[in-house]
Formats: sequence, C-alpha cells, structure tokens
Amino acid sequence: MIQFHGLQWGAGGRALTPPLDLVLKAGSLTAVIGSNGSGKSSLLKVIAGLDRPVAGRVDIGVPLLGGVSYLPQQQHVDRQFPIRLAELVSGGFWRSRLGRAERQTRLKQALTDWGLLDLQTQGLHALSGGELQRALLARLSLTDAQVLLLDEPEAALDDVGLRLLWQHIERWRLQGRTQILVSHNLTSLSEKRCEGLLIARNECIAAPIQQFMADRQRLGQVA
Repeated sequence: MIQFHGLQWGAGGRALTPPLDLVLKAGSLTAVIGSNGSGKSSLLKVIAGLDRPVAGRVDIGVPLLGGVSYLPQQQHVDRQFPIRLAELVSGGFWRSRLGRAERQTRLKQALTDWGLLDLQTQGLHALSGGELQRALLARLSLTDAQVLLLDEPEAALDDVGLRLLWQHIERWRLQGRTQILVSHNLTSLSEKRCEGLLIARNECIAAPIQQFMADRQRLGQVA
C-alpha cells in the first residue's frame, strides 16, 4: 500500500500541484496522466526516493532499496556506455541473493520473454529505441520489488512490444505488485482495468481511468 500525505513536489522548492492525499492499495495499477510539465515524472522520482518532496510525505510500506524498482525514460540512459544488452538486463539482479546458475536461467528466460535473446551481445549504441525499451523492461522484470514505477513504459514500442508490456503488467498485477505508470496513451489505457490519477496545476484527481475517458473536456488538456 502506498499512502500520500499532503504530498507536493516540484523543482526549486516550488510546488507544481495542490497537496495530494491518496491511498493506493497493494497490487493496484494506477496510470498517472496530465499535460506535459504537470509533474508526472517528478512524482515518480519522489516516490522512488530520488527527489525530495516540497511538502508532505509518501509512505510506500516497503524498503526503498530492493522494495521499489524504477523504470526511467530512456533518454536518461547513456547509450554510449560500453556494456552489452545482457549486462544491462542483468542489472535487475541487484541485491538479489540468487546463485549464479539460477541467475543465468532467469536471465535467459527474461531475454526470451521480451524477444531479446538474439540481441544479448549487442552494445546499447546498436539498439533501436524499441529494443532498448524492451531491455529496460526486461531488467525491471528480474527484480523482486513489490512497487514498480514505470515512466512512459510504452515509449518507442511497436505493436509486439506493447503486447509484451501489457502481458507483463497483468502478470505483475496477479503477483500482487503495486504499479504506477506514466502514460500518454489514453486510448490504450481506456481498455485496461486500472485506476487513474490526473495531475494538473490546480487539482489532483483519482478515479477509474474510464471515468476520465468519459470526461473529454477535462482530458482535452492531457498530452
């Protein structure tokens, strides 16, 4: 369970939104929506412990180290860093106590699940945007974190990649993991069973995503 107590966030000590008071149930899936610059990605960074809030607090109910896994937007990944795809994905084993043989088995399975097995020796610079995004998602899938924070996970994915993504999101939901994702794909979200959190300068509203889809006037400002 994640609890927000009067949480405000933003750059330079200036809050982007009114205080957020909200409880997200364990195992829930919440899509954060809003216009560009509204603070969606900044919210995920505060939950992940990467940024400090302007006011209030968030209680996530699990340790930050090992309990929370964060998928950043891929433009924050240094594609010139000299590692291979398999090495990037294996970063999901950080803090894992699995033995070497079990790690190799799970790594191979993750690469297979995300259609990356034939690309495992490629350097990051040689990957397409969709391939890099699947690699980042494969790394996330190797963690045992109970809270998953996904910043625009659909970015650069083709139809096959999107299908794999939502298959894994449903799998993580069945495993009881709490997921928060930032998305601009409102059409796709409307077909999913998830909660929505609209972030705007003058309001933060939580409701089933289908309810936001029905309110076209309010969503007219969502990028």
